Amino acid sequence: MRSEDRLVAGQVALVGLFVTALVTAQLTASKLLLFQIPFSLPVTGSSLVMPGAALAYALTFFASDCYSELYGRRAAQVLVNVGFAMTLVMLALVYTTIEAPIAPFSGVGQSEFAGVLWSSANVVAGSLLAYVISQNWDVLAFHAIRERTDGAYLWLRNVGSTATSQIIDTVIFVTVAFWAAPQVLGVGPVYGQEQILSLIVGQYALKLAIAVADTPFVYGVRRLLADR
Repeated sequence: MRSEDRLVAGQVALVGLFVTALVTAQLTASKLLLFQIPFSLPVTGSSLVMPGAALAYALTFFASDCYSELYGRRAAQVLVNVGFAMTLVMLALVYTTIEAPIAPFSGVGQSEFAGVLWSSANVVAGSLLAYVISQNWDVLAFHAIRERTDGAYLWLRNVGSTATSQIIDTVIFVTVAFWAAPQVLGVGPVYGQEQILSLIVGQYALKLAIAVADTPFVYGVRRLLADR
């Protein structure tokens, strides 16, 4: 396959991965996960607590970093903003399906269907705000590091941009979704300071580990699609 064809195919694949992971993250954000680890961290100890969206959302940064590297800053910003618009479309489609009348012989009940697919208003508010700020920061940081290093050290801009954007995303999402929005909107439980810190540390630890672990794959994608 010619290099131009590989770039076109890679562009479609990365956009598909980005949007798929983004939509999955939105649909899985309300469930809280608990993992046991063989060592202890500040605040969380040997238990990592995080929203169910953590893994899927971390993949969006991998996809956007690959996209930034191959297609440039402007294209990556378009990807991020189109992804935001598609999230709104997904929410509208899910909402209208929930509100549509249900057949009496449906195998899935109305409440069960809504409970699984529809995140509460606090989770939606937190995820959308965190997404807009952190993803745009990721693109800006990625290219700022690239310019300062004259295009060298792909590992540095991949880890550096993702590490900083993920802390922004994690703090905004957890704080808004599980503390600020429930108080303002009166929906969902209001978590205490210790629980908020535990969610932030747990989620960020996983995202940072993924940012480091996915670096060889970013190199692999660049070599596969751009021969460099």
